[in-house]
Amino acid sequence: MFKVLDGLEGESLIVGLFKQNGNLSKALQELDKKLNNQLTKLIKSGEISSAKNSVAKLYTFDAENVKRIYFVGLGKEKEFTFQKAMEAFGHAFQAVQQDQKKIVSVQLSTFIGGDVEEVDAAHALAEAFALSTYKIKNYKQRSSSSESSIEAVHVLTDADKAKINAALTAGYVYGRGTNSARTLVNMPSNLLTATELANYSIELAKKYSFEIEILEKKDMEEMGMGGILAVNKGSSEPPKMIVLKYQGKKIWDDAIGLVGKGITYDTGGYSLKPRDGLVNMKTDMAGAAAVLGAMEIIGEIKPKQNVVAVIPATDNMIGSGAMKPDDVIVSLSGKTIEILNTDAEGRLALADGITYAKQHGAKYIIDVATLTGGVIVALGKHTTGAMTNNEKLYDQLLKASVECNERIWRLPIFEDDRERVKNSKMADLNNSPGREGHAIMGGAFLAEFAEDTPWVHLDIAGTSTTAKKGPLGPEGATGVMTRTLAAFVEKFVPIKS
Repeated sequence: MFKVLDGLEGESLIVGLFKQNGNLSKALQELDKKLNNQLTKLIKSGEISSAKNSVAKLYTFDAENVKRIYFVGLGKEKEFTFQKAMEAFGHAFQAVQQDQKKIVSVQLSTFIGGDVEEVDAAHALAEAFALSTYKIKNYKQRSSSSESSIEAVHVLTDADKAKINAALTAGYVYGRGTNSARTLVNMPSNLLTATELANYSIELAKKYSFEIEILEKKDMEEMGMGGILAVNKGSSEPPKMIVLKYQGKKIWDDAIGLVGKGITYDTGGYSLKPRDGLVNMKTDMAGAAAVLGAMEIIGEIKPKQNVVAVIPATDNMIGSGAMKPDDVIVSLSGKTIEILNTDAEGRLALADGITYAKQHGAKYIIDVATLTGGVIVALGKHTTGAMTNNEKLYDQLLKASVECNERIWRLPIFEDDRERVKNSKMADLNNSPGREGHAIMGGAFLAEFAEDTPWVHLDIAGTSTTAKKGPLGPEGATGVMTRTLAAFVEKFVPIKS
């Protein structure tokens, strides 16, 4: 896919253009010379702009060398950042893909500025390429592919080839893992059942030599997984508890638990969602997709960490045996739960998932879930809500999210919040204390199962999908938190008690 070269090869070229405070950069001076100083004239006339994320295409009419050049505006050089580089590359690759060009070269040195060095630019290039050219796979008679129509990217640089290649590989791995998560979330629920999600996990385990365990309904009944079983009671599809283990250390210690909500479709059960609320409930397994996407990245980069991924998977349907408000269930942890809202089902499945991750030796837990509409009310659709019981663990996750530009914002869990989820005359906990602080109530409920284990909860209900296409992908699933989880694992430092 990527080829590092010293000189130009191919018919199309992408170059970055900062706002000029004097002479052109060395690379652009050489290009201007080849164009008989037309580049300088076009910049002065405004035909080619350095405005951030603008893309201008220039035909050179050179029959033997590069025939078209894509100039992407980068804004002020001193303000250039990794994320701005990602967006600039995204705009450029989308323009090339729209023109249906199969091979494109990039003059990497023209994307160096601010705090972005050549290796950073290479990583941004590859990650942005994967994300920006991703297309939603559909099921029309003339179906589309999620793969890019661009077949090769030639990276022109005189920097250390080994370092540039390593950065390109890492960036592409992060982008591809996110795209895998996007594809899962975009799939219709009749095609992505809990069984199919388990089959996907099996293939992932085979590819990366993960240890895998798939618990069937009978296994869950024997173990007492009353949370996920309650959610599954109205369904004709069997539930699956999916466990993937990656061992990057000789000894299985300090294991990181990644727990993803895998509700493949959510009707709300007898607390039925309104008509409009049922649309896109196929995306209620975006937490599971993020975990699987992260595991794909982990399988590729092979960090020296131990990771156990746990995905409770089922749909939440209505049927003669479905759980009802006022039911009382017993979770895997032994804690009893009064059901006040059957549409607060994800936390029931996650409760068993968190407990099972701990039983597999997880010393730290990150759970990811499209858990509440309340987080959208609180934070909108561009910020993931977070809750935690451990400052040091949260700080490491926050740092990873900043590096990946996946914004999270911490919500509090106070003692009176924890008391609200314990407010039941019939059981240890209730699953829905009311609408006030709804997102916090979901986190407070899960905190009861994390107990003393360092834990962070990520509510991606608002960020898992987007209705607007952008420079790093189309509308639909975003694959949010895939990269953050992988970056967190890659750089994790065990917490001393």
